[in-house]
Amino acid sequence: MYADRRAASVGDILTIQISESVSKTASSNKQTGSGANVSNSVTQFLFPGSNLGTHNGELPGTALAESNDFTGGGSVSASQSLTGRAAVMVTDVLPNRVFVVEGVRRVTFAGETQHAILHGLVRPDDISSSNVVLSSNIANARVEFVSEGALTEAQRRGWITRLSEYLRPY
Repeated sequence: MYADRRAASVGDILTIQISESVSKTASSNKQTGSGANVSNSVTQFLFPGSNLGTHNGELPGTALAESNDFTGGGSVSASQSLTGRAAVMVTDVLPNRVFVVEGVRRVTFAGETQHAILHGLVRPDDISSSNVVLSSNIANARVEFVSEGALTEAQRRGWITRLSEYLRPY
């Protein structure tokens, strides 16, 4: 009845209340232009003084003109919100009584597997009486979500498309 159920040593379990929100907006515009003009004429063809190699009295010549323009731009806007709860274990207690915590949760559903990996440092003062810590109170927090399965694979571009984008000259 009077026992303190909060984590206090290595091996104890904490519940992390995950509430993360990330948003990103970026835009860019690019405009380039280049031009080249090459003119070339042959002043001697075959033998000097002969009309051999001429056509209607004209000597062979070349002309080349090139122009290259590029205009591009784009914008990205993304936001992501993540909420949930996960249990982690105290793996070490630092000399200043800060807990090193980590945990992994693996959920498989309909052929998709999602791994949630949590690491960080927790102060004992941030642990509530119900043994819960908010994710915003975790120092050096690393929250990773890794998905694998057919659906995740279908969202990736194929290797030919990735190679083509890598080799594309513009």
